[in-house]
Amino acid sequence: MVGSSHEAMHRIFQKDPALLTRALQQVLGVPFPEPYDFAGMNVDLTEIEPVERRVDTLLRAETDEGAYLLVVESQGKPDDRKRGSWPYYLSYLYEKYRCEPVLIVVTQNSATARWAAEPIHLGVRGCPSLTVRPFVLGPDNVPVIAEASQAERDPALAVLSAMTHGRGPHVAGILESLVAALKTLDADTAAVFVQFVDSCLADPRAQQMWRDLMTAMQYFWRHPLAEQVREEGRLETRAEMTLNILEWRGVPVSDAIRHRVETCTDEDLLKLWARRAMDVSDAEELFDADGS
Repeated sequence: MVGSSHEAMHRIFQKDPALLTRALQQVLGVPFPEPYDFAGMNVDLTEIEPVERRVDTLLRAETDEGAYLLVVESQGKPDDRKRGSWPYYLSYLYEKYRCEPVLIVVTQNSATARWAAEPIHLGVRGCPSLTVRPFVLGPDNVPVIAEASQAERDPALAVLSAMTHGRGPHVAGILESLVAALKTLDADTAAVFVQFVDSCLADPRAQQMWRDLMTAMQYFWRHPLAEQVREEGRLETRAEMTLNILEWRGVPVSDAIRHRVETCTDEDLLKLWARRAMDVSDAEELFDADGS
């Protein structure tokens, strides 16, 4: 189970390793060769000395040009200790596996992204013995995917977009588009992605929007908070969820429609209206045909 934003930001690449190479190629413009196989690896880089050193995610990518080790680090804020540990990780991995290591840093924060992208020079100033240049994925280069057609073409990248831009002004459109993408996936994969996004939404309003959308889709039951949602699943809660979804999607709600939703005592009908609220362009469409 995903317990934090830090964990979700790197575990998405364990769930879909190919997303990492697509991000390198498409987002960062790195001419990374196309892998034909991936393998997860032990993230523990501790040596005999009692100093614990662990990377967040470590993947081995097999390509026609040879094997690469993809080192993924999730970074919430600048940490000068990384200026020593990141070069160590790369040197240690190369020495142990004799494969080219590639460092990728993922973050939700633009300032952290700028800090992480700064080259690390070790040695004589102006003539370093070692230089490390991390690749960074953050809100300034991960695309904002706010159209359903885009999200459906690459659901994993749409999830990364939601996780990266969860504090930005486009979050409502991103989450709504992601709903369409989740519908194209099997239930187990969708449930994992739902948890990743939920863990990364720091804005309480955005997180509540996401939970309302997922409750309406009946995916959120896989989340550990689902029991709480069920316990709080009184009629007034379902009515509020329907109205919130319409509000977040920018669909006008008249006083008459609000009153009809809030006074409804049929739980099955409220569930139907909540699902419809994700797609309608006019609030009256909630009540069309079998929805009335």
